[in-house]
Amino acid sequence: METTDAVKRLSALAQDARLEVFRLLVKAGPEGLAAGEIARSLETAANTMSAQLLILANAGLIRARREGRSIIYFVDFAAMSDLLIFLTEDCCGGRAEVCAPLAAIATSCCKPSKGLRRETPARAHRR
Repeated sequence: METTDAVKRLSALAQDARLEVFRLLVKAGPEGLAAGEIARSLETAANTMSAQLLILANAGLIRARREGRSIIYFVDFAAMSDLLIFLTEDCCGGRAEVCAPLAAIATSCCKPSKGLRRETPARAHRR
């Protein structure tokens, strides 16, 4: 990930309302939430929510799909993962115990689906 992309994503999250939207969408998972539902959940005016969603989308953190008359927003989990990796890839300075709590949280909350193989760096390198 380029530093400019990381800064853009972090900037989008560096505001209370947008961070709240992002966290709500993370909890919703890949199914996402309709824009109106997000606005109601966070007790925010529709036009204000639209602006917040646009900023998060332009930063590449969320995406949208149309379902009938609704626009469903969902987190781009690959983009979120890229940002977390960018922030922590040089972590620890050779001391794995420093990053162990972060790794434990990541593996406990995001277990791969049954039958899916997680790609290891070695497997990715072989391709």
